[in-house]
Amino acid sequence: MADHYRSHRPDCEGQPLYILPQPVNDPPSMPSLADYSLEELSALFVQWGHLPIHAKRLLRAYYDQAGRPALDQVSIAHRLRDRAVAEIPLLATRVVTRSVSADGTLKLLLACPDGAQVESVLMPDYRPDRSAGCLSTQAGCAMACDFCATGVQGFTRNLTTGDIIEQYLALKAESAAVGRILRTIVLMGMGEPLLNLANVTKAIRLLAGDHTAHLGWRQITLSTVGLLPQLQQFVDLKLNVQLALSLHAPDDQLRAQLVPPARRFAIADLLALAQLHQENTGRTTVIQYCLLASVNDSPTQALALAQLLAGRRMHVNLLTYNPTGRPYQSSPPKAIDAFLGTLRSNGIVAHLRRSRGQDIAAACGQLRTIEG
Repeated sequence: MADHYRSHRPDCEGQPLYILPQPVNDPPSMPSLADYSLEELSALFVQWGHLPIHAKRLLRAYYDQAGRPALDQVSIAHRLRDRAVAEIPLLATRVVTRSVSADGTLKLLLACPDGAQVESVLMPDYRPDRSAGCLSTQAGCAMACDFCATGVQGFTRNLTTGDIIEQYLALKAESAAVGRILRTIVLMGMGEPLLNLANVTKAIRLLAGDHTAHLGWRQITLSTVGLLPQLQQFVDLKLNVQLALSLHAPDDQLRAQLVPPARRFAIADLLALAQLHQENTGRTTVIQYCLLASVNDSPTQALALAQLLAGRRMHVNLLTYNPTGRPYQSSPPKAIDAFLGTLRSNGIVAHLRRSRGQDIAAACGQLRTIEG
């Protein structure tokens, strides 16, 4: 298939073909309770000689109480409780640092047992009783997007399902502490979710499921730069979650400069799969577009983006560039207004997404776990 993609891309001749990283095995460790689905925990309890109903009771208490259930108040057999406590850790990760922005955004740095570290973000919603969480799916990132701090850091490993779910539980506890309900989740932190599809898919099912986090499918968004074979696998799953496609350019040549994997995958092919997911689920695809001054923010490029999306009913989220130490500048307000106006005048639903948590390096593109 790689030859097929390359033949699409005469504009990228002479550029080295971006090599996707090989899958990284999850580190061997004792799974925490966050790694278990209801079916898996039920099967384990039956193997231990207990009724499967105990698994449902324990998982409901676990998620309702943000990973720290009062086990003496959970209606399960005492022998089972003692064995579960001895053999299944409630949590494997720990919060290392906690940073709060002037705008109320919270960033957590969590450490995994093997030393891998990830960042997660909690953002206040416009409603005073709700918040939104941003979860990482990998420790680091191999996509090497030119304007992103996480890509500069490089790639450590895929996160386990438990690593992902424990981020959610930590943010849920933080949200409850300020009187808010964690209502929506975006898989948009560190890493490329589609390169960790098995663990991400399981985490989505646990976040959406009635017997676990019970957020509901429509409260979850998966964000990707678009890797064609993996995106096809994701679309085939027909998960009823929202897809956000990080485009950042209206043409293949510029996108290949900003997003190295784009050297392999043409925009037209990615949009076709995004359209299929939209048709399968009824969920509107979101196009993410980070405006970079004098790079991708001209009226001509706005018109090209509008023409690219014509008739697709996709929504555009315009993002401002957040400083990451890379040689870029945020587009000036006048250029942003003109870009937004061009999209709207050509029938595209478009919004400017307000930057959150920039003062604590929690905004889009700023997450990283090393200094410098």
